[in-house]
Amino acid sequence: MKALVTGGGGFLGQAIVRCLLRRGSSVSSFSRNEHPELRVLGVEQHRGDLADTAAVASAVQGSDVVFHVAGKPGLWGEYAEYHRVNVIGTHNVIAACRRHGVNRLVYTGSPSAVFDGRDMEGVNESVPYPARFEAHYPRTKALAEQAVRAANDAQLATVCLRPHLIWGPGDNHLLPRMVARAKAGQLRRIGSRPNLIDTIYVDNAADAHMLAADRLSPGAVIAGKVYFISQGEPVPMWEMVNRLLHAAGAPQVTRTVPAWLALALAWGFETRHRLANDPSEPRLTRFLVRELSTAHWFDISAARRDLGYSPAISVDEGLERLGAAAQSSQPR
Repeated sequence: MKALVTGGGGFLGQAIVRCLLRRGSSVSSFSRNEHPELRVLGVEQHRGDLADTAAVASAVQGSDVVFHVAGKPGLWGEYAEYHRVNVIGTHNVIAACRRHGVNRLVYTGSPSAVFDGRDMEGVNESVPYPARFEAHYPRTKALAEQAVRAANDAQLATVCLRPHLIWGPGDNHLLPRMVARAKAGQLRRIGSRPNLIDTIYVDNAADAHMLAADRLSPGAVIAGKVYFISQGEPVPMWEMVNRLLHAAGAPQVTRTVPAWLALALAWGFETRHRLANDPSEPRLTRFLVRELSTAHWFDISAARRDLGYSPAISVDEGLERLGAAAQSSQPR
């Protein structure tokens, strides 16, 4: 099998690449930049922008399956840029699959696409998209996901996975930001509720993508559907944050800010950034406050049933691996 992974140099992308290589697949990656780690693995690298139709089509050509993992993350920036990468880029991937006869597309979505700012406790895939979004990332991920689902037909089988809060060794996004803020004394618990959340260890997320690809074909049970994937063991938000920080050798979060005050501060930070035309992400945003002060865990019974998904690595084992990786990376 020849597989293309968009964003193959990213955190989840590399985990998917390694899974494919262990299976003996021929793997290529499409990213904006060259990644030395992929070069070492012998992965063919295509460089380009997702909004570049020709570049995407060239990368997709000759593939049997495409894993569309790449996207623009973050909670701040111009809507046009999020739309260009996440929406237009996804349409380009779909068009390239059709042009070159690729009949399987596995899309990496996000539960934030259906987050409306309120508690999500044990919800399943029937939960609707919200009427409004407080950040460009979830809005554009929702639009992209809807495009992928609509593209499913007799020639192109598509499936969308929604991993939630991916973590593990090699994380270059979520954990480093938390650690930096914890070490700077800028991390606070928001609210005092014991809100439960779902997370997913990176290798479990990659395994779910393999299972989806194996079961995907035009007319298959999973074709055109979306699936939440997680550890399947919800934990209190701040307990999980502190366990991750402990594994990374960072200070624990001990101080608390009321949710109403955090929202007011976030509004102030956002307003100041807009007035100053500051492109950097504010220290706090309203979307982030709602994410950190609400419950969000999901019913993954559909993924267990249709994909055969079962998280092989528990939270405890994942944290042990994360701690060992953190210790090995310390200067001696």
